[in-house]
Amino acid sequence: MERLPESLLMEIFRRIGKTSDRNSLSLVSKYIHFIEREQRNFLRVGCGLHPATEALTSLCIRFPNLKKIEIIYSGWMSNLGKQLDNQGLLVISSHCHSLSELTLSFCSFINDTGLGYLVSCKNLASFKLNFAPAISSNGILSLVVGCKKLNTLHLIRCMKVSSVEWLEYLGRLGTLEDLVIKNCRAIGEDDLTKLGPGWRKLKHLEFEVDAYYRYPKICNNISVDRWLRQDVSCDELKELSLMNCIIASGRGLSFVLGKCRSLEKLHLDMCIGVKDADMAALSQCSKNLKCLSLHLPSQFLAPVLVNSPLQMTDDSLRALAQGCSMLEEVELCFSDGEFPSISCFTQNGILALIESCPIRVLVLNSCCFFNDVGLAALCTAHFLEHLELVKCQEITDEGIMLVMSFPYLNTLKLSKCLGVTDDGLKPLVGSGKLETLIVEDCPQISEHGVLGTARVVSYKQDLSWLY
Repeated sequence: MERLPESLLMEIFRRIGKTSDRNSLSLVSKYIHFIEREQRNFLRVGCGLHPATEALTSLCIRFPNLKKIEIIYSGWMSNLGKQLDNQGLLVISSHCHSLSELTLSFCSFINDTGLGYLVSCKNLASFKLNFAPAISSNGILSLVVGCKKLNTLHLIRCMKVSSVEWLEYLGRLGTLEDLVIKNCRAIGEDDLTKLGPGWRKLKHLEFEVDAYYRYPKICNNISVDRWLRQDVSCDELKELSLMNCIIASGRGLSFVLGKCRSLEKLHLDMCIGVKDADMAALSQCSKNLKCLSLHLPSQFLAPVLVNSPLQMTDDSLRALAQGCSMLEEVELCFSDGEFPSISCFTQNGILALIESCPIRVLVLNSCCFFNDVGLAALCTAHFLEHLELVKCQEITDEGIMLVMSFPYLNTLKLSKCLGVTDDGLKPLVGSGKLETLIVEDCPQISEHGVLGTARVVSYKQDLSWLY
């Protein structure tokens, strides 16, 4: 192998993904060891690093061209040795001059001082923080001020990050494209207005409020006026995911839904206050929408938080059917925890989407109103390839037998469906109709009943959900 050209050896290393395989290959000869040393640009370390700082120093010296580093201490306990602390980030900033991506996960001993060392990483473009209890807003601010190329920022379960001066700074800087804020208790929905002109460059946004601790920040008139004055522009936003958010009329995020001209993926999970008018505005603006996921909250929760009942009905689905002609993937979930939520949607609304849009993937979860008649209507869905039915208790064997008539369906998943038995699957046995059949926790379907129903069959039976 030493006689091979260096360019060919580099290509061989690029195609080897497992770290253990790379390490083994580098022991073949000094030349290959040198090639691997120069080519390695990714490093993941964590509980096995001992002694932590010394071992990391050795690795950073051995691999001088590292561009991506992940430090993950998930599952760490004190008997596994000392975690990396601020000195670890000092080592990285001193030796990894090409660093562009850094992820810190469950790093309990790194604080604002450590983030200050990263200011010297001038090429840092992506920073992801998952559960860092010692890091505060000051550390985040020092990072974003020092790293001018930052375009990706993820903050997950960062309890001490409160004030959002760093968000204002990123907005003025105008480089942020990917922003994720999840379960940071002191950051509310209306704080996102602080991003200001930075909304124009944003392409991916995920915002999740802690469901068990909703920050009691009340939207005031000043916050609403700020959204209106800024005339928020989201023309570049392609992916939007909101979870446990309040999106009532006049609240900040309600202004966003109707201004996403490039939106391709939308995920609304347990978001309260969304109305038909919001979805109509979205459908008129987001003509490129391809993926839609709606997980609706309980009817009884909405009046408590926004002083009005849920307003989403079939009109929302009809508006999407008319305005979003590129919609390919749809997921509708009507479950609030272990119990189904009361829905204002009907079977007709879902069928309107199927008739007007090229739906390839359809997932229905806890749709108590969807029955065999609905499945019969899906026989005209000429684009449908993937169908998932979860806790759809009105579906019976008669409806499942209609799967044979679906033009292009190749994947079927049944989960926690009480009304389907082995008899409903018999027409599929030996037919070659399905490529994949997945059956999970359906009490009346046996392992023997799924044999021969598809080229690839997956079966799992755990009925604890019934009790």
